[in-house]
Amino acid sequence: MRRSIRGGLILTATLMACSSGKSETREIASAPAAPATPPPDAQVTKAQPPPVAPAAAGTAPAPVTTSAAPAASTEAPAPGTQLAAAASAPAAAAPIYTPAANLPPEVLAILKAGDRTDADKALDAGRKPGETLAFFDLKPGMKVGEIGAGGGYTTELLARAVGPQGTVYAQNAPVMIEKVFKTSWPDRLRRPINAKVIRADREFDAPFPDDAKDLDAVVINAIYHDTVWIGVDRKAMNAAVFAALKPGGKYFVIDSSAKEGTGLNDVKTLHRIDEAAVKSEVEAAGFKLEKSGDFLRNPSDTRDWSASPREAGEKRGTGDRFALEFVKPMPAPAKHKSKKK
Repeated sequence: MRRSIRGGLILTATLMACSSGKSETREIASAPAAPATPPPDAQVTKAQPPPVAPAAAGTAPAPVTTSAAPAASTEAPAPGTQLAAAASAPAAAAPIYTPAANLPPEVLAILKAGDRTDADKALDAGRKPGETLAFFDLKPGMKVGEIGAGGGYTTELLARAVGPQGTVYAQNAPVMIEKVFKTSWPDRLRRPINAKVIRADREFDAPFPDDAKDLDAVVINAIYHDTVWIGVDRKAMNAAVFAALKPGGKYFVIDSSAKEGTGLNDVKTLHRIDEAAVKSEVEAAGFKLEKSGDFLRNPSDTRDWSASPREAGEKRGTGDRFALEFVKPMPAPAKHKSKKK
């Protein structure tokens, strides 16, 4: 791994919280500080599946929750222990998703596909997949990259949008797969609809393989703020996205918004990021902001509470989120010297 051992431990602990419904919401709660001597892996065990409870807004229960064994002493819990326990807590019933009436027919067809899983459909209300796909405006045959694919909810939507002639490069950091998505990610990719998805087990700062060139679009959904506090080299990550895209290619960033002027201060505590900070970092890589989408906006959000799924409680799915479309500029036209008469 490119990061230090300590950094890897922090990310591993963090991603333990992605089990249960979090693996699909792509929002990761912050982990408590790691003890000086990390506990051995043997202390982490597979918990028995909890009784199936109604899913929270925009999520669905996972069949197995990974959690740490109960502490036998008063020592600080292992990283991620409390978060894994929180991830398995019962949650309220999810609302029904009603897509916007003006969505393109091809997007509505994706939402109504008979082979979409019930688990994915249960996440729709909080994720607004129809409006999201309309914002991406992907076409059959396109080549698309995804950063932080998680359990593959968005991955499969992208695969449906580009069709059997298209390609999706789906990145997950190796530690994410090993600790959280070891079975769910391969299971997702075995689904026939995902036959053209190329699995990219790579670090965030170099997310795509060498053959991922001239991409039409790259998507990072609800995890940019996490790349900040887990110590990803975002300058390298954004530069890699720029290099992978074709001229005119799009870079889509969706995330929970922090209050204006807070910069990166809330990325770990509230799981939010200042929209202006994202714009500044992405534009520094050479991108130009093309447009913003308001389909995930909520002006009444006070933005002083954690947008992490399990911490949000009854507010889950109501947080203000921004959707940004950046473009890789087309090269300037070559200047031709005029011929002298």
